[in-house]
Amino acid sequence: MELLNASLIDWSRAQFAMTAMYHWLFVPLTLGLGVIMAIMETMYVRTGNEQWKKTAKFWMVLFGINFAIGIATGLILEFQFGTNWSNYSLFVGDIFGAPLAIEAIVAFFMEATFISIMFFGWKRVSKKAHLAATWLTITGATISALWILVANAWMQYPVGMEFNPDTSRNEMVDFWAVALSPVAINKFLHTVISSWILGSVFVAGISGWYMLKKRNLELARQSMKIAAVFGLVASLLTLYTGHGSAQQVAEKQPMKLAVMEGLYEGKEGVDLIAFAIPNPAKESYADDVDPYLINIGIPKGLSWLSFGELDAYVPGIKDIINGGYKEPDGSTALSFAEKKAKGEVAQQALRDYREAKKTGDETTALQHKDVLMANYAYFGYGYLDTPEQLIPNIPLTYWSFHLMIYLGGYFILLFAVLCFLIYRKIDIENKKWILWACILTIPLPYIASQAGWMVAEIGRQPWAIQDILPLQAAVSAISAKSVMISFSLFFALFTALLIAEIKIMLNQIKKGPEESH
Repeated sequence: MELLNASLIDWSRAQFAMTAMYHWLFVPLTLGLGVIMAIMETMYVRTGNEQWKKTAKFWMVLFGINFAIGIATGLILEFQFGTNWSNYSLFVGDIFGAPLAIEAIVAFFMEATFISIMFFGWKRVSKKAHLAATWLTITGATISALWILVANAWMQYPVGMEFNPDTSRNEMVDFWAVALSPVAINKFLHTVISSWILGSVFVAGISGWYMLKKRNLELARQSMKIAAVFGLVASLLTLYTGHGSAQQVAEKQPMKLAVMEGLYEGKEGVDLIAFAIPNPAKESYADDVDPYLINIGIPKGLSWLSFGELDAYVPGIKDIINGGYKEPDGSTALSFAEKKAKGEVAQQALRDYREAKKTGDETTALQHKDVLMANYAYFGYGYLDTPEQLIPNIPLTYWSFHLMIYLGGYFILLFAVLCFLIYRKIDIENKKWILWACILTIPLPYIASQAGWMVAEIGRQPWAIQDILPLQAAVSAISAKSVMISFSLFFALFTALLIAEIKIMLNQIKKGPEESH
């Protein structure tokens, strides 16, 4: 695989990031709002109260608008693996393609089948059959997210595979190792449950607006109660799953964790940053400049968060590059130079293996194959030149991570206050401060969700596949100009779709449930 110029890599990364971030504006609302409307319809079936039906149908309209545009933006993402990242697709397509195929065959068709019953079957099927269709629609959407997240988790922690030197491809040898990877399970739970927060904030914000306007008050009251309780449960579960994700990152992607916390030098009993201001004068992992202007930490918090022990050793950026510390499994960590040397040995062994196969020297070929497999875990390091390439963008990863954490704490507080007011039967409708808080909070879970993905994706750079394939070896051999053109076209299209959705949503909200059907 030929190393290509940085401008092509940068534009290809920018295009994929832009399309993924636009798509992710729609997905979490689908996942969160879908569960909430299903709960509302369940209340209707259980109680027979027509108001619950009216409330559920109103939120279904908004769900449908968002769902349609989410599908449109998601289709383009998968095509980019073949257009912009063809070397990646060639190298691991046998594995990466499997969960995406399952997502399309199972989840997408499941959604497509039951969403029609959900929208058009109110008078054509029984209450319970319609309720089942609603739950199956959101279940299909969630299963869709599962398989996409399994594919993404495999890029972060490649398991269940074996490299075939005859085809230069990685081939799946254990499907369940890929599907049930601990990274995949944690990523799925954290991502989906955090989407429930977004759906809850969305519902609470719109309900707050109706209360301020003194309109559709019964719908607003019902919706606010569901959103408050569901949002609080989701926020607490997100905190728990976030802890699980942090432990997986600490074990499997230590550089990502070090960058998330701006930790340059590791030690035992590392504090967890509660609030800090990174020092812009810190230009290199090797200089002696203090990394923070202000640093307020929770004593030994990062060690506990990462490994469940207050005095656990957490490596910093410098330690990961220099090696020599003890890994969680008891082995000694290799330095960047040692990993690079092993990667170069693996790549040379692959070339020698091919040459021996051409000449029919099977004995020599097997010897080179043994060398290749013994060093394959570091194959990707052979493409890197300097240790600095191993370090993701520190400020962007650091601030994305901490912004996500701060907003997560705020959501817990907001929903706890709402639940307290509801439990104490305090008249929320006349408490303008909490209603405005709900309305103004609507953009924040979108920001938190995008920040979470930035941590996950920027934090694993320079890897397309952790330790095996860096971006410069994964990108297609196309012109940077063609990517720039397609980037501009997709950006214009997605922006138009976003503007259209916002306008349609706002019009529907202003109309309210009376004019919705």
